[in-house]
Amino acid sequence: MNGKRIAVLLVDDHEVVRVGLRSLLARERGIAVVGEAASAAEAVTQTARLRPDVVIMDVRLPDRSGVEACREIRAEAPAVQVIMLTSYADDEAVFASIMGGASGYLLKQIRGHELVRAIETVAAGQCFLDPAVTLKVLDWIKQMTSGHQPDGITQLSPQERKVLSLVAEGKTNKEIAAALGLSDKTVKNYLSHVFEKLNLSRRAEAAAFFARRRSS
Repeated sequence: MNGKRIAVLLVDDHEVVRVGLRSLLARERGIAVVGEAASAAEAVTQTARLRPDVVIMDVRLPDRSGVEACREIRAEAPAVQVIMLTSYADDEAVFASIMGGASGYLLKQIRGHELVRAIETVAAGQCFLDPAVTLKVLDWIKQMTSGHQPDGITQLSPQERKVLSLVAEGKTNKEIAAALGLSDKTVKNYLSHVFEKLNLSRRAEAAAFFARRRSS
């Protein structure tokens, strides 16, 4: 960073978490917390206003997912790096975060010095994954490059392909329903058909299949 302090925006709907992160990072001479946000909408607005180097974002926010906010931030400001910080290491959230453009994925149990190292790493243009999720990501890479997943995209109807593409973007059933003008139940039915036709069992597998197909 050429001696420049890394500007960080904290995004979490819990004030106690934000205060704790700010206190922790205040000890670091090379890092400056330039702002806070408690929702996805605030995160997008504050990023546009403050242009931080790194955004530390909770996956679960009250208005919409942090993954969706990450996608919007990265689309509007590609130079801004996003680290997802969450209490959960579930497959869907990890893969959706990576597909959404996040440069890091950390669990809140992480030690302070590891968080600092993650910020420095992504600010330098590299990726940083919590050890607890690294194996998940490596497994997805193997699936996407080994041809293990069936190439059955032609079996899907146009609407099923739309649903699959939105799953790959990390959208929830409710968000997919709103985007396509469908009911939540109809979306669930479409997903069941997609899983059956592609011989998949989880949303993360469906997203991995779509990503492999799109990159091929």
